[in-house]
Amino acid sequence: MPDPLFASALLGAAVVAVGAWLVVCAVLPRTIRLGDAFGVLAEARPGTSLDSGPALVADATSRLELSGAWLYQHARLPLPAGTARTLVLTGRTVGDYFCNKLVLAAGGLLMPWLLALAIRPLTGGMGMMPAVFGLGAAVLGWFWPDIAMRSQQQQTNADAEDALNTYFDLVVLERLANLSATQSLEAASRISDVPVFIRLAGALDRARLEQRPPWNDLYRLSQELDLPAIADMADVMRLDEQGAALADVLSSRAKELRDAHLMRELTRAHQTSERMTLWMSIPVIVFALIFLVPPLLSISGVG
Repeated sequence: MPDPLFASALLGAAVVAVGAWLVVCAVLPRTIRLGDAFGVLAEARPGTSLDSGPALVADATSRLELSGAWLYQHARLPLPAGTARTLVLTGRTVGDYFCNKLVLAAGGLLMPWLLALAIRPLTGGMGMMPAVFGLGAAVLGWFWPDIAMRSQQQQTNADAEDALNTYFDLVVLERLANLSATQSLEAASRISDVPVFIRLAGALDRARLEQRPPWNDLYRLSQELDLPAIADMADVMRLDEQGAALADVLSSRAKELRDAHLMRELTRAHQTSERMTLWMSIPVIVFALIFLVPPLLSISGVG
């Protein structure tokens, strides 16, 4: 039977090794990737700068959020593009995301040991079971935020589309108030503080400070957030440079986007109803078998 003291010593050595690895990663200088260097050079050119991706931290006084940001920067943890897009659309920061993963992983690692210590007077030593269950719970806790974000991805996209539809209606109202195309976009983006509005306001403010049209920034923002409707709106608003009347065109385009969004919501509701029908039919099948099985057994002479 494995010795519990040996298991505890092995776990302590593993924790010390991980801590030493993190210290070495923090001390060693980080090698600059060639892609990042070219990105810095591209941002240095006028007219091409655009802050992309989620913010690193939102509250500089939060130690947990700063710990998550430090872990992301010094441990060289990957951040997939889909995860970064979801963080932007939900208004979360990189530090909050990795802090959540770190807390869940640490809680999953320590919980079996705490439970084993609590029930040790009743069960005695449990050997290596707390270590095995702790490692499994730590891995599950580390990946749990990703699983939760994937399960809420559809709702996140729907919320972003709702925000854009509202933004288009606000732009139409600002345009009817005799504002220019750029002024309409800027005024509408400052009305709300939802993440999509904040990103739009940031792109428009950047273009205004650099004294250039905001269309390229809106195109890049559309690609970053995977929201083609932003690029469509930019195409419509660019007609202002040709002296075209934008109110009717923008209103019709906003109606088309709103109708398309409504059709997607109806399709999703229909799919949900069909899935519910499957589960609702199971009790009916069970009751039908309860009533049909005895007569069938009697007819076959088994009962």
